[in-house]
Amino acid sequence: MVKKIQILLAALSLLLFTAPFQVASAQEPLAGTGYSPYSLFGFGDMVRLGTAYNLSMGGIGIGDRNVRYLNFINPAAVTAREVKSFMMDFGLENRNVLYQGNAATSLSPTAQGVLKSANNAFNMHHIVASMPIGTKAAFKLGVMPFSTVSYSFQADEASDALIAEAGDIRYTKEGAGGVYQAFLGAGVTLWKRLSLGADLDYYFGKIDRTSTATFRTSSSYRSIQSGWGYNVSCFGGKLGLQYEQPLSGSLNAVLGVTYGFSTRLRGGEQRFAYGKTSASTDTIINRKSSIEEYRVPAELGAGLTLRYGEQWMVGFDYTRQDWTGITFGGYPGIDFQTGVAQNFRAGFEVTPNRYDVRRGFGHFLRRLTWRGGAYREYSYLYLNGSQVAATGVTLGIGIPVFRYYNSINLGVDFGQRGALDNNLVRERYFLFTLSFNLHDIWFIPTLYN
Repeated sequence: MVKKIQILLAALSLLLFTAPFQVASAQEPLAGTGYSPYSLFGFGDMVRLGTAYNLSMGGIGIGDRNVRYLNFINPAAVTAREVKSFMMDFGLENRNVLYQGNAATSLSPTAQGVLKSANNAFNMHHIVASMPIGTKAAFKLGVMPFSTVSYSFQADEASDALIAEAGDIRYTKEGAGGVYQAFLGAGVTLWKRLSLGADLDYYFGKIDRTSTATFRTSSSYRSIQSGWGYNVSCFGGKLGLQYEQPLSGSLNAVLGVTYGFSTRLRGGEQRFAYGKTSASTDTIINRKSSIEEYRVPAELGAGLTLRYGEQWMVGFDYTRQDWTGITFGGYPGIDFQTGVAQNFRAGFEVTPNRYDVRRGFGHFLRRLTWRGGAYREYSYLYLNGSQVAATGVTLGIGIPVFRYYNSINLGVDFGQRGALDNNLVRERYFLFTLSFNLHDIWFIPTLYN
């Protein structure tokens, strides 16, 4: 009896305290907004702001003002519009990712070579709309994911002693859910060049994380399932500023600054563990409490763009967010820490001749907008002493549709996150974004002859 208890405690310890990248294989992910082993930590994968217009230019937008597109990265940019114009943008995203990691782990020390897996997911990215308030002000509202959680890992017990006593044991870790961000914002332009804006954000969502130890060939032991469930909700805010300076002729420079306030998440946390057989379930732990320690730190961003009329634009963004000292429960024994997140982004767009109305395919191509960019992201995750970073290159195209500024915007993102060093996972991804930019003029009376 004592030996069985020791085996049971050993299995429970492996189940609760084993690092997520110390697994023998990755299984098919749960249904969700995107699969990633890095989403096991913290709030999960942080979703990039912006429409396909922004994302195809490396994700820039803090210093960008464009009357043809909705830019909600900087709250002040909502004032960049034609008078009496209604604007709306609806976006979709498809991600295709190839994962690769070392096979030899603490659970399977004799494994050789590397493990590979792949996943693709198609989901809604954002929906946002904007309307004017007089001639110098406007407001917007929208919703998009703030973070996503979706992972599934599996490993078989490699200890001969445990297998001899308890039979085959399989360990799994699964997670699903995420946090969404709804926002309502407004901006105003003062003295023709200075624009100010503010957003009120509401964060809400649910995250479930589950670990299971299954005794596959022995009926003497109960399978163990444990995990955490989080329901979060809170309010946050963001301020934005943009200053536009004419330089020479049609050349203008725009300097933008954003500040996102630190936000403490509220909600409930459930910690649970159950012993299961085919006929019964016993509760080991079932504890509910309030979330107190989780928060999103303040973020500071700055951006600069140069725009020459409606022909070309080039820009650069930088953001910094200090997560140091913010702890997340549920990772005892794992070398996981938080640190300073930084993002460097650069992008451009070129339109050969937006007003070329001549017929022919070549003239149509001149009316298209061609975009490109690059980025380097340092996330707040530090695993096994290494900061998880991503590097990518983006390309995109804007296709005018019908009248006014309606357009379809396509973007692709080729990048890599993580590495094979320090027992991490390398993700090589291809992201495809599609946005429908809708534009109309309101409050114009109809004339009858």
